[in-house]
Formats: sequence, structure tokens, C-alpha cells
Amino acid sequence: MQITLNGQPRDCGHGATVTQLLLDSGYAGRRVAVEINHEIVPRSRHDDHQLRDGDRVEIVHAIGGG
Repeated sequence: MQITLNGQPRDCGHGATVTQLLLDSGYAGRRVAVEINHEIVPRSRHDDHQLRDGDRVEIVHAIGGG
């Protein structure tokens, strides 16, 4: 299945969840916001939100600083 992640094409397994994508992309454990097709996916739904072919996913992570 093909999605677009942060503007780049990416293959992922059928039935992959947001949580799996975060793990595979190196974002696991980071404070991130996930948007799929212009809608924010709350952290509480990352485990059960399945990706679909053609989804456009944006992952933004917070960077602390002073």
C-alpha cells in the first residue's frame, strides 16, 4: 500500500496503524502531531487508526528550546 508521508511516497503494510507508522519512521516515543488527509488524529486513536492506500500523512514533532 502506498501513502505519502511528509511529502514523500512511502510503502507500508496493509492494515498498518498510525502507531506502526510512527515506530517504522523513527518517531516512536516523541511528542508528535499526526495529520491524515488534513485531519488531526488524536494520540488516543493512534493504535486503532488504520492507514489507507493514498493517505497523505504529515507528522510534526515538537522541538524544545529557549
